[in-house]
Amino acid sequence: MLRLVLPLAAFSALLQAAIIPQRSFEIDYDCGCFVKDGRPFRYISGSIHYSRVPRYYWKDRLLKMKMAGLDAIQTYVPWNYHEPQLGTYDFSGDKDLEYFLQLANDTGLLVILRAGPYICAEWDMGGLPAWLLEKKSIVLRSSDSDYLAAVEKWMGVLLPKMRPHLYENGGPVIMVQVENEYGSYFACDYDYLRSLLKLFRQHLGDEVVLFTTDGASQFHLKCGALQGLYATVDFAAGGNVTAAFLAQRGSEPTGPLVNSEFYTGWLDHWGHRHSVVPAQTIAKTLNEILARGANVNLYMFIGGTNFAYWNGANMPYMPQPTSYDYDAPLTEAGDLTEKYFALREVIGMYKQLPEGLIPPTTPKFAYGKVRLQKVGTVVEVLDRLSHAGPVKSTYPLTFVQLKQYFGFVLYRTMLPKNCTEPTQLSSHLNGVHDRAYVSVDEVPQGVLERDKSLVINITGKAGANLDILVENMGRVNFGRYNNDFKGLVSNLTLDQDTLVEWEIYPLDIDGAVNRDINGNLDQPMRSPGDPQSYEAPTFYTGRLSIPEGIPDLPQDTYIDFPGWTKGQVWINGFNLGRYWPARGPQMTLFVPRNILVSSMPNNVTVLELEHSPCSTQACEIEFVDKPNINATTQHESSAPQLFVRDIQLNHL
Repeated sequence: MLRLVLPLAAFSALLQAAIIPQRSFEIDYDCGCFVKDGRPFRYISGSIHYSRVPRYYWKDRLLKMKMAGLDAIQTYVPWNYHEPQLGTYDFSGDKDLEYFLQLANDTGLLVILRAGPYICAEWDMGGLPAWLLEKKSIVLRSSDSDYLAAVEKWMGVLLPKMRPHLYENGGPVIMVQVENEYGSYFACDYDYLRSLLKLFRQHLGDEVVLFTTDGASQFHLKCGALQGLYATVDFAAGGNVTAAFLAQRGSEPTGPLVNSEFYTGWLDHWGHRHSVVPAQTIAKTLNEILARGANVNLYMFIGGTNFAYWNGANMPYMPQPTSYDYDAPLTEAGDLTEKYFALREVIGMYKQLPEGLIPPTTPKFAYGKVRLQKVGTVVEVLDRLSHAGPVKSTYPLTFVQLKQYFGFVLYRTMLPKNCTEPTQLSSHLNGVHDRAYVSVDEVPQGVLERDKSLVINITGKAGANLDILVENMGRVNFGRYNNDFKGLVSNLTLDQDTLVEWEIYPLDIDGAVNRDINGNLDQPMRSPGDPQSYEAPTFYTGRLSIPEGIPDLPQDTYIDFPGWTKGQVWINGFNLGRYWPARGPQMTLFVPRNILVSSMPNNVTVLELEHSPCSTQACEIEFVDKPNINATTQHESSAPQLFVRDIQLNHL
């Protein structure tokens, strides 16, 4: 008799395989559902963007999401966050995506990965890197050969990192989204979607569920859906849930019903009211969705913060504020809300909620007032902001041409004639992208602003320096205008004469803040304190000392800006983002505890662009324990609609 003798290790492996079924996640078109490990599965998910939450707080936020009853989280991958310069990749620290995925897995949460390359997300340029615009004629989000070559290279870096984290390979990722809301884009390029499908399959294999997301209408699904990618929809509370899912059925006659973006709140814009959607409105529609057996992702479950310069903008040009609170179930700072518990209660009607304690809201501390001292104007410290000196050009160059993708650039030319009487400085072609602070021989003249202020009057002598500090306020993230060039994108005129012969200074302000701007704190530069409506852009610094003898400090806090107008703020070199209390609705900036230290004073640097209180009242900011993101002091004539990103697309 022939006997087959197996090695002990091989026998053990066979036995283990028989006991532990292979992990799988797929679509069952017969049952109209997802199937996980051979069993029907419906997910309830929530959006969290790792790029908007400090790594220090990832675990806290994920655990609160798990305790709300969520099965999964959904997150975007912003390409420009990881490849800020062509060929330079960063997956470290707050950008450690693989650690974030592992943490989700350890918390017992599945992951729906929205890999792009375009993500929207109210993020600068929808996540696309600005360096793509170095080819001025490039057609983004299309089968343009230069664009596709860049996408293929990027996905060749990202997707192999993601493959070990797929559910079938022991990771948490059950689904991967390809592109985002492509049906809202003008190109309608099916060859582009086919190229992405092939690229994702090449790197991720044939098993993972790939899907698309579009607005719940046949118009959006016409160009957004593609055979081989499972079509899902997004829609807000208060609408007709049946009609929304019927739109999905137009593209997917069978298979699971999925709302990939069920909006728990809405985004904000500077100068408009903070968006608020009542908890009971969200809870009612969530109940309707779950009663149909549908899958749902709550967008956002926590919004977080647009630190530094990462906020996006919509058209006509409306930049978003630093806070991405979104009126979500967890606040920008991760605090529990009435909406959190209302939605948790609804979820508990359809599944068993996890046992255990919900992590509490983190404590906040009011450290009080910090006095600031003037360091100098941008012009006075120009040599430290632009080490390489100016680029000379007959006509203005854009940020991209200067390879300066964020922040500020100073444009300088000489007045070609005497302007003893007020003389018009004009941007006739709306070429200031996005906001320009104008001075002549360091005497402030006024502000030019995209879509709003195209002409100001200036005075000065022939040969005087005309300085124009241009701020990039965030690139358009939605619709056809995300090829959003920054800087002086067209010529300026003085009366009817085109201004030429420019010296252009790319400014490395973040680098200077970390290097030596603050070295002048002990010998602050003084200047006459003449109050005026507009001052030259100026740096101020101060020190925040954490009190001794109080346990558990430092804690989270918020900065309030009484009497300040508009600018940027750093703590210990960390760029917290933009403040603009003169326009609102955001009045305070969130300061997470992880950037503060108790062993030495914390260095605070403020770049005030327009007008500080320092010549008329106390030159100070205040650290408070409560946020204020709903105090617009200057409303536009009509507030943007809820759930409409681009008011130029209202007809859709």
